[in-house]
Amino acid sequence: MSDTISAPILNVEPTPVEPLPASTSLRHRTTAVAVGPVLVGGDAPIVVQSMTNTDTADIEKTTLQVAALARAGSELVRITVDRQESAAAVPYIRDNLLKLGIDVPLVGDFHYIGHTLLNDNPEMARALAKYRINPGNVGFKNKKDKQFSEMIECALKFDKPVRIGVNWGSLDQELLTNLMDENARLAVPKDARAVMHEAIVQSALLSTARANELGMGDDKIILSAKVSAVQDLIAVYRLLASRSNNALHLGLTEAGMGSKGIVASTAALSVLLQEGLGDTIRISLTPEPNGARTKEVQVAQEILQSMGLRAFVPVVAACPGCGRTTSTVFQELARDIQDHIAKSMPEWKTKYPGVETLNLAVMGCIVNGPGESKHADIGISLPGTGESPAAPVFIDGKKALTLRGDKIAEEFQVIVEDYIEKRFG
Repeated sequence: MSDTISAPILNVEPTPVEPLPASTSLRHRTTAVAVGPVLVGGDAPIVVQSMTNTDTADIEKTTLQVAALARAGSELVRITVDRQESAAAVPYIRDNLLKLGIDVPLVGDFHYIGHTLLNDNPEMARALAKYRINPGNVGFKNKKDKQFSEMIECALKFDKPVRIGVNWGSLDQELLTNLMDENARLAVPKDARAVMHEAIVQSALLSTARANELGMGDDKIILSAKVSAVQDLIAVYRLLASRSNNALHLGLTEAGMGSKGIVASTAALSVLLQEGLGDTIRISLTPEPNGARTKEVQVAQEILQSMGLRAFVPVVAACPGCGRTTSTVFQELARDIQDHIAKSMPEWKTKYPGVETLNLAVMGCIVNGPGESKHADIGISLPGTGESPAAPVFIDGKKALTLRGDKIAEEFQVIVEDYIEKRFG
């Protein structure tokens, strides 16, 4: 970075996590950025993105994984561009996706030699919809500003937006050291963790200022400041949002595997999203061996839908079961309905616009069953232990009919299909 850019340490006290506000109607005002046909920031819906874990030089595998992620609902897909072979593969991956009818924007993930790869591979630079730049490893010492500038100039040449993505695992050590030294000279030094938060934020802001100097407007810049701990992520993004109106990409980096990664990501992002922060998200899950990469897309969608920020698939509410529900019929019906929705959604999306807003309820006994069913678009209350073997069905809040016998599941599925056809067809 240029030596002429400097910023004082400001507001480095650890930010306490406060109770969530009651409303999500007010989003932090950010500048909208067009990434291909996808709009990030401004008044646009929060965008779901993901990243491949294939070797980008393997054109076939990368094409197939990008296609799978896009079909699962990833609206942006990031791919690694780490060497000449992967850079050369990008245009072919883009062309293969278009042949499959998939026009998802591709984001190039650059570290260390991004300036060289972009300058040496103009077709790759054109094929990508956005460049991700890590200010912590774009260059070191006197090469830092030159190499960062080359990447920004390339983005300007090809009219591409960038994400300036700071990670605490690759944080600019020179900047951190300088801030730590300044902090040590204070009469009352700040907490070291708070100074680290400030270093992450300054890295993003100083890089943004340099990009602005080179002629790049904020309508071409998305910022991220990723860490691995929930409380640190919340504090850093609050600090960043208080000092920038750039569009923000949220994600807990290295979240982990399975339920640990899902819970940690949900805990962190839910607080920030509820406060109106975040324009695009990624859930960085470590996949199980041979597990589906698309899981991170599903989790991102479920977080946004659970918070009422977006709708992706019909919601199936189902009770957890208790001593009143010793039968497994309601569990099996809830599973079958969810499976049917998952299989049908690719067709339903085009055939039935708005079907993702549908709410279903599959309840197991008389305690909450009728009430929950009335609140859903379609609900069924199955008989619990000792109850009459009848299953009332509620449609749009009113009892429509009662199902009996051993074909309840099949009959209810037909009712759901008929309702979808009448309401959304």
